[in-house]
Amino acid sequence: MKNSFPRYSKYALGLFVFVLAFSLIYWAGGGNFLRPAGVEAKITQETIPLDKANPHVQAVMAVQNRHTPDLMDMPEVVGTATGLNEAGRPAILVFTKNPVEAGVIPRRLEGVPVVVKVTGEIVAMPRKPKPDKPAKDRVDPTARFDRPVPIGVSTGNEGECSAGTIGARVKDGSGNVYALSNNHVYALENCDCIDSNVLQPGLYDTGCVSSDTDVIGTLSDFEPIVFSTSASNTIDAAIALLSSMDNHLGNSTPSDGYGTPKSTTVGAEEVFIGLPVQKYGRTSSLTKGTIDAINMTVNVGYGSGTARFVNQIAVYSRKPFIKPGDSGSLLVTDPGRDPVGLLFAGNVNGKYGIANPIHAVLNSFGVTIDGEQEL
Repeated sequence: MKNSFPRYSKYALGLFVFVLAFSLIYWAGGGNFLRPAGVEAKITQETIPLDKANPHVQAVMAVQNRHTPDLMDMPEVVGTATGLNEAGRPAILVFTKNPVEAGVIPRRLEGVPVVVKVTGEIVAMPRKPKPDKPAKDRVDPTARFDRPVPIGVSTGNEGECSAGTIGARVKDGSGNVYALSNNHVYALENCDCIDSNVLQPGLYDTGCVSSDTDVIGTLSDFEPIVFSTSASNTIDAAIALLSSMDNHLGNSTPSDGYGTPKSTTVGAEEVFIGLPVQKYGRTSSLTKGTIDAINMTVNVGYGSGTARFVNQIAVYSRKPFIKPGDSGSLLVTDPGRDPVGLLFAGNVNGKYGIANPIHAVLNSFGVTIDGEQEL
């Protein structure tokens, strides 16, 4: 009997250690026995991109689309999109002009979290009241450039004293070469001016005085913008046929930019939330940000009125990403330089930029990016 208690104590201690180890393994697996801790999170965050093919993103977009008409009817709401909440999970984003009282916008819709972002109004950005002066050691994108002109610099139509940005050099199947920018830069918000001269720099940057030596091409085509908050615009884009394919426009940014965009583009279904991007524009030169939201429906203010756009891309940066005059800039990946979209609008502080998916732009005109070929 004297040895019985020590023997049973050892058995009890061994059983306790086994149960404790079992419990730790169970809870580390999130409640499922022998499931490795963290595996699910790694699959979700590292191997399944948050693009339109992601089933979680698809589910949120479906809910967003169902509730967008009601949300957009609210006076303070300027847009909706699919993005992420603070926990990094797919959520419905609602963009507002000003802060709204608690409860006005639901915190959840059909179980999906809703995040309110106060951006102010979203507006097209064809020019800036007072041009920024670049640092002495930097290129001035508002200047007149020797031919061939780089992309990412000042341009405009002879019919208006304004300036935007040359986004890219594009080409069609017949060998014609064009400069790509926005409708509101080259077609002046649906002007009846096909074959009008397109300039570099834009008239705003020459004191509103035109010169034949500034002509780089003529307006060839544009996608009309429907100015209505019930419209479903998809692009704000135009192309100008170059006067001289060999001498007037290059396909690379100035030396302080990202260089030559790739000819292979990122498809609309492949753009994912969190994708690092960059652009080079007439006013703010090279800036970098990330894709903050996809499937965006947004009301954009123009001189001719307000136009609603659907299926847009929202870019966010902690510093101003887009400024007036940057309209028409090409959005590319960082790094990689794969074209993602065509920038055309932003909010007042410039931290949010709005872009058309580049495939929608190129398909509208039957052109491709005349850029660096993949090896």
